[in-house]
Amino acid sequence: MTGLTIALSFGIALFSSLLVTPWFIKYFRAIRLVGLDLHKKNAPALPTSIGIPVTVGILSGLFLLIALETFVVKSISRDNLQDLFALISSIMIVAFVGFFDDLNVSRRKILANKNGERDIRIGLPQWLKPLLTLPAAIPLMAVNAGVSTLTIPFFGSFNFGILYPLLLVPIGMVGSANMVNMLGGFNGVEIGMGLVYTFALGIYALQIGNFAAIIFLVTFAALLGAWKFNLFPAKILPGDSLTYLLGAIVAAGVITGNMEKIGIIVMAPFIIEGILKVRSKFEASCLGKLRPDGKLDAPYGKRIYSLTHIIMNLGKFSEKQVTAILILIQVIFAIIPFLNII
Repeated sequence: MTGLTIALSFGIALFSSLLVTPWFIKYFRAIRLVGLDLHKKNAPALPTSIGIPVTVGILSGLFLLIALETFVVKSISRDNLQDLFALISSIMIVAFVGFFDDLNVSRRKILANKNGERDIRIGLPQWLKPLLTLPAAIPLMAVNAGVSTLTIPFFGSFNFGILYPLLLVPIGMVGSANMVNMLGGFNGVEIGMGLVYTFALGIYALQIGNFAAIIFLVTFAALLGAWKFNLFPAKILPGDSLTYLLGAIVAAGVITGNMEKIGIIVMAPFIIEGILKVRSKFEASCLGKLRPDGKLDAPYGKRIYSLTHIIMNLGKFSEKQVTAILILIQVIFAIIPFLNII
């Protein structure tokens, strides 16, 4: 791949996401695809599922790259082209599952906003989500993406042989998609953390000449185009269509780029979040309790079931401050691979 094709793909992903997000905001509001922004007074109902315009941006960038590399530059290898189409297939599957989860599958009444709306979407049952994201691993299994020898931090290298495509790839895809889905609920945090880890993984891959760089950098561009609409105060909420999508892209990128060790390090905040959520049997929420002064209290007192609970127990922070702290934590872990200390 040439620098020009990467730059053009980056640009079209950014522009597409920036262009279509306002249209999707209006469309989702029109069809009542909304969720309650629970860290605001009166819990306003906002359009949700920003993962869909982000997906449009990512696919625009990748399709342009394929067109340029196939018909103009003619430098892409057959193996890389095969991996790209497998990745696109996985993205489409996960985006569909996430969007379906964002739809009004089931409801419960927990809070009324200023318009008297009391419904908040809770989507699919927790046990069903991993099963629905499992098919996203099939395209990567079919092309035998990645290599069977993995280097795991602190443990060394292991050759998993046939177990890699048949077992580890599905576990990685399902685990990553659902893991990223566990941490969020604050304006700007899902995209903000996504910008950090996709940029870090993309730059690392670019430095070592890894094909996975384009996957992460195009995703970074699409996220950047949509972020302004999700920053505090958000005009649209992320929805599972975004969190599932980002988790799947990380899994697909590190698998096709043989970057599992780096992926584990960079995504450590979400691994820690998953461990904390196990303590609550995955029933605890990341959200805080809104105080009259706009600060947030930890929802379970001193009991810790999320990184957000740790933050809210350390001080009286606003939603914007919790978001900033989480992004800073992500920055710290994203820097580690560049320090050559592991």
